[in-house]
Amino acid sequence: MKTSSHAPLPVTLAVLTLLATLAASAAQAQEQRIEITGSSIKRIDGETALPVQVLKKEDIQKAGVTTAAELLATISASAAQLTDGASITDNTGGQRGFNSANLRGIGTSSTLVLLNGRRMANFASPGDNAGVDLNNIPAGAIERVEVLKDGASAIYGTDAIGGVINFITRQDWRGAEIGVSMADTREGGAGKKTFTLGGGTGDLQKDGFNVFGVLDVQHLESLRSTQRQFLRERPLATSLPFYMSSRPYPANIRLGSSSSGRAPFIAAVNAAGYTFNGQPYANTRTLNLFAPACNPPASVYAAAGPAGSQGCNYDYMADTEIYPDSKKLSFLGRASLRINADTTAFAEYTAAKAETLYVLSPNPSGFTGVPFSALNKWLPRPINTTANVELRMRATEAGNRSNEVSSDGTRLVLGVNGVLAGGWDYSAAFSHAVNRVQDHYVDGYFKFKEFDAGIRAGLINPFGPSSAEGKALIASLRVDDVARQSKGRTQGFDVKLTGTLGKLAGGDIGAAFGAELRRESQTFTPSALLVSNNIAGDRDSSETDPPIVGSNHSRSIFGAFAEFSLPVSKQLEVQLAARWDRYEGVGNTFNPKAGLRWTPSKEVLLRASAGMGFRAPTFSELYRPTTYGSSPAFIFDTVIGDFDQWSTTKQANPNLKPEKSRQFSLGVVFEPVRGLSASADYWLIKKRDVISDLYEKTILENPVRYASYITRNGFDEPTVLLRKENQGKLETSGVDLELNWRGGQSAWGRFGASLSGTYVIDYKRQFGKLEPFVSNVGRFLNDQVVQRWRHRATVDWQRGSFGLTLSNTYYSAYTDDSYIPDTAARKVSAYELWDLTGSWRPTAKLTVRAGVKNLFDKAPPFSNQSYYFLATYDPTYTDPRGRTFVASLQYAF
Repeated sequence: MKTSSHAPLPVTLAVLTLLATLAASAAQAQEQRIEITGSSIKRIDGETALPVQVLKKEDIQKAGVTTAAELLATISASAAQLTDGASITDNTGGQRGFNSANLRGIGTSSTLVLLNGRRMANFASPGDNAGVDLNNIPAGAIERVEVLKDGASAIYGTDAIGGVINFITRQDWRGAEIGVSMADTREGGAGKKTFTLGGGTGDLQKDGFNVFGVLDVQHLESLRSTQRQFLRERPLATSLPFYMSSRPYPANIRLGSSSSGRAPFIAAVNAAGYTFNGQPYANTRTLNLFAPACNPPASVYAAAGPAGSQGCNYDYMADTEIYPDSKKLSFLGRASLRINADTTAFAEYTAAKAETLYVLSPNPSGFTGVPFSALNKWLPRPINTTANVELRMRATEAGNRSNEVSSDGTRLVLGVNGVLAGGWDYSAAFSHAVNRVQDHYVDGYFKFKEFDAGIRAGLINPFGPSSAEGKALIASLRVDDVARQSKGRTQGFDVKLTGTLGKLAGGDIGAAFGAELRRESQTFTPSALLVSNNIAGDRDSSETDPPIVGSNHSRSIFGAFAEFSLPVSKQLEVQLAARWDRYEGVGNTFNPKAGLRWTPSKEVLLRASAGMGFRAPTFSELYRPTTYGSSPAFIFDTVIGDFDQWSTTKQANPNLKPEKSRQFSLGVVFEPVRGLSASADYWLIKKRDVISDLYEKTILENPVRYASYITRNGFDEPTVLLRKENQGKLETSGVDLELNWRGGQSAWGRFGASLSGTYVIDYKRQFGKLEPFVSNVGRFLNDQVVQRWRHRATVDWQRGSFGLTLSNTYYSAYTDDSYIPDTAARKVSAYELWDLTGSWRPTAKLTVRAGVKNLFDKAPPFSNQSYYFLATYDPTYTDPRGRTFVASLQYAF
């Protein structure tokens, strides 16, 4: 790979780190200085850096969320994140179970997730996304979350193009605490139980040590599609018939493309006395001898479906889970030892395990060249023919496809903090983080060749229940196999020095210098059965391509940064930072950032920043083993005029260039009176050499332009090549708005309100170097929607030991996915949820909370989107659980 670098700019252009929200008063100058995410220079608490949204533990509890993924759904700057529902979409790509963050909607790989200011290991299984699995965050230990909305951090890494999310846990703890919570839904399913236990001992200042640990246990129950009224009211047969599958149970019979070649078989069917709605079967390619009765509720008749006017279709949404069963266990332990007055050593250990069971519809299967004579025994009347046919069937007798995915994350940090002569603070630490992922096929998958042989031998009935012998054969062919195992490791050593270099008219010149050496590795090990290409539902149907292979890759990364805070006057501060990185196998990069902070009065703060970013290709993008599967959902092929989950071939690309970015922000913070503050921050991000594939839909809508990405079988059915490439540019801009008000005490109690919203002005994407810019804002495009406006608003009331919080989450309406080319666009209605929670604190040690989430039982709005497996709604931002009752109890010893 070619070396890539940004040419260094003059020092005066180097980075801004962070901008303070409110200037501290002179009296605050004696307070302890702390670090705020986005800057390594310690400041008075309250002088935050750049636009940083802070969510405290109290805010998290009021929101009624118990996982990091649920918490990020409340952040307006987050768009199209990978949730449990969206994760189901991964079709044999190996990334089911992955929950990720996605700030600004510009990609999981462009959002940096930290734990206590340091990196974790990415989700190990290779796939389209690279980032920290939010299941590995020890949710019960979170003290606060700081979201740096200004990206390309010169401090933490310029790969944070979308921004930085820093989960901050307790740093010391004395005493003990126990907490339990429960949640249940009105319609049933998707319940939740949690248990948290923590405690610590030792006063670091008095005793010279502190040790504590927090254990968090959670169980989230599954939710079947049949348990939700809004889905029962949206059967695919009437709402989206083209999204149905032509592989039902009983099986469809698929004939050749030649009308004359089909005629003898159709004549034999009619001669045997079979009719369709009392009429002889017409000469068409697909027919089902049991239509139109079929086999409801999943196998149903729909004239507009892909099986045509004489076949049966399969409504997979009538036989699947939309919310998986998940068990999560996490632990955080920390020990601090005061060596002397100026030096403290610490050790921090985290361990998290998430086991998620994804249950989908039975395996859609196809068997070609089947002698019809082997099938006659299963029919009420035999058909006199020597023809060979294709069977398209749902392997219902083999059970629902079930994947048990486990994601295990561990991290050990050993470090020391201290003060050097001259008042300079230092810190140094070694970290070792590991993520292990296993994808265990537990049901619904079977050995394809043996199953195929069983059909040809007349042992397996494709039209209904098999004989005892056939059922025994199917049971013997079921796959119970850990098909994919992956391990990712991140080891690093970092050192940092902060202090002052002198004085300017406005005060001390703050400075920070740091360096980091990191080693990343990723291994992928397929099972022998997966390599054999014989797992139905996870195989190359052509059987001509090379088998999937394992992989083992690693690289070293070195980075160094410098940061300066220059108080030119009491009102004006210039902030500069720069970072230099070297990625083994990729090259060097220098990225500066500069900012200004101006307080013309004590009520107003103005801030601005400009910087550059750099994201090296991930291991998956460079070296991911070629995989064979099918498109996540049903896509229209303009050549044959049909919908289906077309076959795909996914390839990495070792010749990728890094992504590069430039970004700018300009903001104002206003505090007219005590207790009331408002801010508005404009942001602009431009990425080039964006790493992506073309997407199935773009390719099939332009079959001439992208002919080299399409191969077709004897029936003209496409296999789409999805190869990672530097696909062009992405530009997005918008405004973040924050409003916070905290009233004083009154006879009625104390009231407060807050609003955090994001207005997206523009979001333009190129889906290939030959493609024009296309707007994604307010429109579902290929794989995601970026709503024009999103917000989270709350109103609080507190009186004595009682409190109430009313919250509103809102996503604006947008233009729907155009699932058939040239069809009229439709609108997806706005989506908003209201939550009401209350608290009671009868003693200083006991807190009781209860409430209702989705108070008005709002169902996800209908959507045509065709990218995600779950149809008729978008699982990336909606919550299918409906009205949910929550209660919790917390007791401190």
